[in-house]
Amino acid sequence: MESYPKLRALDFQPVQYKGQHMWFLRDPLHLSDIQLFVPTTLAPLFAFTDGTRTSKEIHTAFCQLTGANMPFEVVTEALDRLDEACLLDNERARKVREMQLVKYRSEPYRLPSIAGHGYPSQVDELAKLLESYDAGDEVEHSSPWLGRGVISPHIDYNRGGSVYAKVWKRAHAAIEAADLVIIFGTDHSGGSGTITLTHQPYATPYGVFPTDRDLIEKLAEAIGEETAFADELHHRDEHSIELSAVWLHHIIQRNGLANKPMIPILVGSFQHFLANGEHPIDDRRLNSFIEVLQRETIKRRILAVASVDLAHVGPHFGDGYKMDVQQKEDIRHFDQLLMSAATEGNAASWYRQIAAIQDRNRICGFAPTYLLLRYLGATNGHEIAYDQCPADPEGTSIVSICGLLVN
Repeated sequence: MESYPKLRALDFQPVQYKGQHMWFLRDPLHLSDIQLFVPTTLAPLFAFTDGTRTSKEIHTAFCQLTGANMPFEVVTEALDRLDEACLLDNERARKVREMQLVKYRSEPYRLPSIAGHGYPSQVDELAKLLESYDAGDEVEHSSPWLGRGVISPHIDYNRGGSVYAKVWKRAHAAIEAADLVIIFGTDHSGGSGTITLTHQPYATPYGVFPTDRDLIEKLAEAIGEETAFADELHHRDEHSIELSAVWLHHIIQRNGLANKPMIPILVGSFQHFLANGEHPIDDRRLNSFIEVLQRETIKRRILAVASVDLAHVGPHFGDGYKMDVQQKEDIRHFDQLLMSAATEGNAASWYRQIAAIQDRNRICGFAPTYLLLRYLGATNGHEIAYDQCPADPEGTSIVSICGLLVN
């Protein structure tokens, strides 16, 4: 173990474990099968495991903060468990990550990460499930929609199935016309302003989407090869692109269409712009990426997708209030303003409205939708569906989602 232990970027989830309030330390990269549940009394240790203190200094800081005379051995044992589970930013974790990245890249395609538990892994069962979500949904007999952009949820199908079904059903003609699909997905493990590419084709239970390696290489060159693939392993377990890709493949199969090349792009957080008072319009790397993507696809028939959710609010997400009828209506009003910005292709308005409240509603699709809108430019479109999905058993927390078509 290194002399100044530092935790990797983890998700801390409060849980009940063996009748006790505990913290589950979830590793977004799943570098180890070891699962750690830590008593809440030890939680302050995490704040001090930041790479600036030795184990003895961590012990001293913990005792001073809590007033507890905890044995030093408790700290060393906790750090040993963290190390064994590859949760520390050290040589052990880096070697495991590198080995897993090599394995990921050696596969013929990116395997579906949540097939079998997020949705059926068998084609017949999957098709039956997805068909059930659009039961009773009648599309008006008008000209087929042939626009360029789809905004789709990435919430689980159990909660968001009807919204997925409505928007993807109406996109079938645009899917048929496209010769390339680009999916911008939320990288829930991504860092500030990251754009992460992969050469791996995405598979779904319906088959494998081919990819366009030449375009991926040009995009990687625009932001730097090292930057473009630094977090490539995030693609392995990230669900955001996968959940829209499955619906895309379902529509292709249902309508007897030819398979389409697909470019998967994971996009990290924009929180650093909010914190620093800066703006992505001034970010050289993002601008270069968008310019290359526009230039290289200008003569192609493109369908661009943002696989995103909207607000995440209520006690489940750390808010000190429960969502009541009025608060849900307030969220709906704010979401409507965002959806209007999106259907107009107004990236500046999309960003400005979220920044004005410091992303208080935790818009999960903040960054990828912004990139989609910058890529498409000023346009017009329309709302297909909107919903507020429960995020806790009491319905006091919600995730809002939408389905939009952007021309």
